[in-house]
Amino acid sequence: MVDEEEIIRVAELMKIDLEDHGEHVSRVKKMLEYFDILDQIDLSSEEIMSQQKSLNELRKDQFIPYDKKLIESLKNFREHYVRAPKMN
Repeated sequence: MVDEEEIIRVAELMKIDLEDHGEHVSRVKKMLEYFDILDQIDLSSEEIMSQQKSLNELRKDQFIPYDKKLIESLKNFREHYVRAPKMN
């Protein structure tokens, strides 16, 4: 299954600094056990609902030019930048 070395390797690849690798090993094992339970579910009796449309039913793709400069109509536009709200 999953061991601490794999968790450390994945954390390094994702550039995540983990203090306690052992805690994450148990959490990943629990997630994998849950996926195993989901894999055992028999869905053969379930009806899968899907909608199919032919290409004739889809709207026609059209290019509609926009004459105004969109960026200049923004409230917080100054020179070449758009001012965003402050993050707390």
